[in-house]
Amino acid sequence: MAICFPGFEQKHVVVSSIDGPIEIACLVGGSGPALLLLHGFPQTKAIWHQVAPALAKHFTVVASDLRGYGHSSKPAGAQDHSTYSKRFMAADQVALMKHLGHHQFFLLGHDRGGRVSHRLAMDHPECVKKLMVLDISPTLTMYKNTTMEFARGYWHWFFLIQPNPVPETLIGANPEFWLKNHMGRHAGTGIFSPERWAEYLAGVADPLGLRAMCEDYRAAATIDLLHDHQDRQEGKTLNIPLHVLWGQHGLVNQCFKPLEDWKLVASQVTGKAVPCGHYIPEELPELVAQEATLFFT
Repeated sequence: MAICFPGFEQKHVVVSSIDGPIEIACLVGGSGPALLLLHGFPQTKAIWHQVAPALAKHFTVVASDLRGYGHSSKPAGAQDHSTYSKRFMAADQVALMKHLGHHQFFLLGHDRGGRVSHRLAMDHPECVKKLMVLDISPTLTMYKNTTMEFARGYWHWFFLIQPNPVPETLIGANPEFWLKNHMGRHAGTGIFSPERWAEYLAGVADPLGLRAMCEDYRAAATIDLLHDHQDRQEGKTLNIPLHVLWGQHGLVNQCFKPLEDWKLVASQVTGKAVPCGHYIPEELPELVAQEATLFFT
């Protein structure tokens, strides 16, 4: 049973994306300007369980599962990994929002959802009024500036991109052990309620979901980088307000300079480090809701 937020309606919407019809699961609640929330890996829209109800006082909030995650479709990956490119994943979300009647909206993404949000704003600038991302620098910047410290801390970036079925087989042998190791080393597992933990574990334990997550990372190391390089070669930048929050105790803060990194691809950048680790929406939900409300209004 999917987690629902108080006052929100669960929807399963079949949309026409770049590669054909795909079903996207989402929660919709509140009233006012539209705001799309995109989760990270290896999670679902459940990360917004405390943030979304607060934001629904000011916005029409749509919290969706990315393709391959949660209760959304999990198509087989193409040989070039384009099925899980951020371009395809972003197109899903644009189609979802248009289906719901929102041709322009605010956008907030954490982790992988932040990377999808970046691509969405690049490919569909007419749709996004303002963009907020949590605990990431641009993907191309992070790969280009990989250090020993980053590789040790984010070793999963390099493990998950290995050819199928290597990571799928190793993680699938003991999904809960892997999930506790992965999520626990960032912030401990105590911040996740039993219901949310069960949902995250179900995604990793599902062979289709696990394959999709690996394809997400394989795309990030291949076709996504081609798209990012093309943007930079053409001088394309984000010309909307962009707000960045990152965890003071996280590896992004230790290895990168998010404000400087985002200024390479965006013209109007604000942001700051906040006192937590990687899982900002679940470690500091009140702060995220406050920052988002101030920024988007």
